Order: sequence, then structure tokens, then C-alpha cells
Amino acid sequence: MARRSFISLSLTACAAGVIACRARKHDEPGGIAYGNAPRQRLDVYMPEPGSRIHHPVVVYFYGGAWQSGDRSDSRGVAQALAARGIVTIAADYRSYPETVFPHFLDDPAAAVRWTHDHVREFGGDSGRIFVMGHSSGAHIAAMLATDPRYLAAQGMSNSSLSGMIGLAGPYAAIPTSDPHMDEIFPAALRQRALPIAFVTGNEPPMLLATGTADTDVDPHNSDRFAGALRAHHDVVELKKYQGYGHDTIVESFSAAQNTVSPVLADVITFIDAH
Repeated sequence: MARRSFISLSLTACAAGVIACRARKHDEPGGIAYGNAPRQRLDVYMPEPGSRIHHPVVVYFYGGAWQSGDRSDSRGVAQALAARGIVTIAADYRSYPETVFPHFLDDPAAAVRWTHDHVREFGGDSGRIFVMGHSSGAHIAAMLATDPRYLAAQGMSNSSLSGMIGLAGPYAAIPTSDPHMDEIFPAALRQRALPIAFVTGNEPPMLLATGTADTDVDPHNSDRFAGALRAHHDVVELKKYQGYGHDTIVESFSAAQNTVSPVLADVITFIDAH
């Protein structure tokens, strides 16, 4: 698989369309605004100019237990995808304690809307948008792909998505070990909080990737979610990586590992197929 160079573009640092733009450092606010709130910022990672036109697009959401993280955490994944011809959007979003379920899904949905409206400016194909995430970010991506309310509020539907890619996501059960979970997911709303509850057979294709050694998010989440999708005749691929842990699966996208990463290879294959 040939590698391509990538560009991380922040419009506060350079004009739209400028190619030689230095990648944003993690301590610089930078980014592109997709809303008015401070956390409604994103970075665009572009493939090498001229590699092709109408690139597929991934909107990626980092993990952090719905309460921490920064879009700079997405850099390894975004760089790996952009180097392989995929325009990648790394979005920040509001999380606990600033907001709780279901409102922390509003920003990701708005980021998808922004992507749909603007990604052609960066060589992306607005008709081939995938949502992707790790851990709680995978939960967010899966919720956008299953519960229609969040994208509908942005004038879109899950049929606007070409696919969902989840890395080690909690799709069927909310982790109970974190003391903040009762605040993040109020008891009265728990039935609305899991992607598995919204499967109807109208979901976009999904790739569920999990490590057999994950002790943070039970891999059975992916088994159960895949089972529900298959029962409704949705297209789903379930990939289990022997010995991979919760962090290993996303760390495998790093430059030091991604040339031999089966996770990255499977993600690229899935995107190419859809």
C-alpha cells in the first residue's frame, strides 16, 4: 500500500486552499470553527495534492470517556488516513462537565453538517462521508449512524453517511467503573443512550474493530452490536485483533506502526469498498 504525504490545514493559520500550511500544534487554539462555542473547532487533514480528486472523507471523533480529550489526540489516525488518500476531519466537541447526554452529540452532528457543506473545498467527496471514532468517540459515531435525531437536527439523515467505523466502542452497555457515568448519562435517558437500541435495518455499512485484550471496553459490545445489525440485515464487518488492548488499537495508526497495522489496512479496505 503506497503511502502519500498529508497536510493539516487550519484556516486561522493559513488561507483556504494554501498547500504549504504547517500542522497545528496541540497548544495552539487554531482550527476551523464549525460553530460559535470554543470547543466547536476542527482540523482538516488533506492528502497530497494531485493524488486524486473527490477523495473519500472521514469525520473522526477521539475518545476520552465523554469528558476529556482534544482533537490533537486524533493526529495519528488523521495523518495515517490522509496519507492514504482520505480527507480527514478531526473535530473537538463539548463534553462533561460542560454538557451531558444527549447534548454532547449535538456538536459531532454539526461537525458532520459542516463537513458535508465544505469538504469539496478540500478535495473531498461530500457523497462519501464516513464517521469514525475510538472508544467514546466510537459510541458517538455509532449514535449518529443509528439514532436519526442528531443528524436530522442538522437537516441530514444517516443515509447521508457512507459508513461508520468504530474502534473499541461501547455500543451495547455503558461502562460503570467511572464515577461520573451517572451524571453523564442521566438514568431517565439511559434507554436512549446506546446505539444498539436504535438498529432498524436502515443503517449505513459498519466496521467494528475491537481488541481481544481490551479491559476498558468489553469486546462483547462489538459482538452484540454486530449481532443486532446482522439480525436486521445491515451490512457489518466485525474484526477482532488478537492481543490488542483498548489503546493499542488506536496506537496502531501511528507512523511507527501503521505500515504493518492490520487495523489500518482493514479500515482502508472498508472505505474503498463503500
